[in-house]
Amino acid sequence: MQHIVIIGNGISGVTAARHIRKLSDKQITIISAETDYFFSRTALMYVYMGHMKFEHTQPYEHWFWKKNRIALLKAYVESIDHRKKTLRLKDGKFITYDKLIIATGSKPNKFGWPGQDLKGVQGLYSKQDLDCLEAYAPNNKICNRAVIVGGGLIGIELAEMLRSRNIPVTFLVREDSFWNGVLPKGESQMINEHILEHHIDLRLSTNLTEILPDETGRVKAIKTDKGETIACNVVGLTAGVTPNVDFLKDSGIEVGRGVKVNRLLETNIEDIYAIGDCAEQQDPIGNRRPIEAVWYTGRMMGETVAQTICGHNTEYKPGHWFNSAKFLEVEYQTYGWVFSEITKKDSEKHFHWRHPKEKICITVAYDSHTKRFLGINTFGIRMRHEIFDRWLTEERTVEYVMEYLKDANFDPEFYTQYEHDIVLKFNSEMGTSIAPKKKSWKRIFKTA
Repeated sequence: MQHIVIIGNGISGVTAARHIRKLSDKQITIISAETDYFFSRTALMYVYMGHMKFEHTQPYEHWFWKKNRIALLKAYVESIDHRKKTLRLKDGKFITYDKLIIATGSKPNKFGWPGQDLKGVQGLYSKQDLDCLEAYAPNNKICNRAVIVGGGLIGIELAEMLRSRNIPVTFLVREDSFWNGVLPKGESQMINEHILEHHIDLRLSTNLTEILPDETGRVKAIKTDKGETIACNVVGLTAGVTPNVDFLKDSGIEVGRGVKVNRLLETNIEDIYAIGDCAEQQDPIGNRRPIEAVWYTGRMMGETVAQTICGHNTEYKPGHWFNSAKFLEVEYQTYGWVFSEITKKDSEKHFHWRHPKEKICITVAYDSHTKRFLGINTFGIRMRHEIFDRWLTEERTVEYVMEYLKDANFDPEFYTQYEHDIVLKFNSEMGTSIAPKKKSWKRIFKTA
């Protein structure tokens, strides 16, 4: 019986295993050194904040794996010999495979800062990171201040976690506005304000230069490029992640930043595939980055590679870009492409609306020549993914989107509606006279 081995038990590896089992009777083994069972990585913050226990982050009961004949092996893979089709484990044992899926995910970036390996210096990615945070920052008596380095989504999550235990937080962001390499100016500025309102010490245009130890080898302070020394007990390194592929050195598998794959998610070595955060597309798909450390793309890659391994060659086609996150309690959604001022093309124009009092705003991107709708960012307003996905596929104009914007609103009926004010400002700026259509369930549930 053909043996499929998957290195990594995150969303991409587990999804691949589940779908291979649906499609075949192949022998399946998942290897991971992190945890015994798959868990929802995005839920780690809620364990620390007391909203759930760790066992609640595990989507499947422990009996699920045996029932579905998916073997779980807690071990660390040190190297791959693709000629012999064997993996060497840290304990010296070997395991053979017929087809191999590399799904080893990411690890936090470290940029050679002095002291970056001290006790109390960590990322927020793994179960081990959660355990370390519990040890070094259980309360504001043990941890009288934490410093977070890097202004992305993981950084804002870690800040929210620490503030939930009343731990003072200093947030170092090298850019002159939070996440302004991704967000347009108005949105980035709103998040700056929101962070400060939550009593987080936001330091923009500030870089970490050194992490200082105490006599026990634990962090006691950091230094910045502004000449400041900030006393702290924990340092969160959240300046992005990088593919976890160091163990592939000298394996013969082509590696750039991640494991190089084609559209079938195949590597340069026959019968070896890579999926999830560690996979790097040889040729980027549209505007997408070659590496996408995103939950839903990992899941889609797992589904796709399962088809190919089971004899139904299937190209990875992620469709229109979308993502969602939270900035403290402000919900964020993005559909299509809305680039920042730093990265957008000359032909991309933005319409921005912000509520005068609440932390609620939208930015709509469109082509200045054709008026084609390119994408939308929303903060504090829930929108329907399937509606924007359809409009992007149909290449609707920005005027059409404004006219039927109510169809996309996902908020319950009695929530405050903002479409009237949004379209009023759009008409004022664009010189149009659009009258928003009433919400139509017939239009909403129309098939694309």
